[in-house]
Amino acid sequence: MTVSGWFVALVAVGAVPVVLLDGWPGVLIWLAVLAVLLTIDLALAGSPRALRISRSGPARTRLGETVESTLLIANSGARRVRGVLRDAWQPSAGARPARRPLLLPAGERREFRTTLTPVRRGERRSAHVTIRSYGPLRLAARQASIRVSGSIRVLPPFTSRKHLPSRLARLRELDGRTSVMVRGQGTEFDSLREYVRGDDVRSIDWRATARRRDPATGGATLVVRTWRPERDRRVVIVVDSGRTSAARIADEPRIDTAFEASLLLAALATRAGDHVDLLVYDRLVRGRVQGASGAALLAQMVDAMAPIEPQLIETDWDVVPGLVRQVTSRRALVVLLTSIDAPGASRGLLSMLPQLARRHTVLVASVTDPGVVAASRERGDREQVYLAAAAERALLDASRVAAAIRQSGAEVVTGAPAELPPMLADVYLALKAAGRL
Repeated sequence: MTVSGWFVALVAVGAVPVVLLDGWPGVLIWLAVLAVLLTIDLALAGSPRALRISRSGPARTRLGETVESTLLIANSGARRVRGVLRDAWQPSAGARPARRPLLLPAGERREFRTTLTPVRRGERRSAHVTIRSYGPLRLAARQASIRVSGSIRVLPPFTSRKHLPSRLARLRELDGRTSVMVRGQGTEFDSLREYVRGDDVRSIDWRATARRRDPATGGATLVVRTWRPERDRRVVIVVDSGRTSAARIADEPRIDTAFEASLLLAALATRAGDHVDLLVYDRLVRGRVQGASGAALLAQMVDAMAPIEPQLIETDWDVVPGLVRQVTSRRALVVLLTSIDAPGASRGLLSMLPQLARRHTVLVASVTDPGVVAASRERGDREQVYLAAAAERALLDASRVAAAIRQSGAEVVTGAPAELPPMLADVYLALKAAGRL
């Protein structure tokens, strides 16, 4: 049971008869009147327990998108239910409206739609629906929380897919399916053809040229080799889900930026004919995708990424070479998405890299904070000078870690949250063009 503001106001109005009757008899009489009114109001209120509630709605959506969850409520009781309905979604589900008026006559049913605009990735749940049913006097209400479980999986938004068409165009140039002014040379031999103006003279096959004669003139005809980018290579993406991935940069957790970069790289690599595997790891494997390709690859990746949250523990980098070995025994491009901000925090990563770089091509990708870069340039007053000094020190630490990574035989790519996914895709294309996968 709960009382309304009308009941509180009625209690306050009771001060008048209490003063007129003077003393305890007036108080007792007024309390008795209130008790009788409250009892009658509760007795005439419809029972929330008589409501039959079912829920329907989408099972998943992308972060930032808006969907609807529908409650179908049927009144199987003998009295009308008039009051307030609250669908108890988690705050991060972005449920609107949170409360709504409810008027449901006996024997009828109604649909109530709740708009969900999630602000966080993962499983967003509603455990129960709370009904508050008032009596005709609106002095008191019966209240019940009815268990009607509901959930929606919020997938990564994959906003970086806007960069995919331009990178696929560059991939087609490498593959020779698009006419370009400068022909790039891959690493896998494709076929022989006659030389045309603009071809790289280093592609001339002199043995094939010596064997081929022009039927009209009898002279030699220049023959060039054609190349195509490497295919059927392995790309293993390892996302660090340790404590450093929980930091928010540009109002986005590091791990979410890592997921965006992973999705763009996976979409590009699978279109290029390479095999992509994903591991999300700190001290345990939090997510794994293996053996998928094409559209199924991205679907499995976003589904595996959705419930993963950063863990406030240090990542055990010593286990990573063994995890990669479980995925593939062949040479692969291993992409590590982690943080390289501080030398102390990167000690485990740096000690593991030489072992991994001996067997694989290793690429370390990290998010940089544009706020730190901006702070290093502002020196208008004393406070800004101190902030600039701290920012310069942070940038220097990151550059030292990057230099140590390169000395270990790995490549480094860093960028702001909006820039890192396309930059990582560009480095992949450059490695593919150079035949280093």
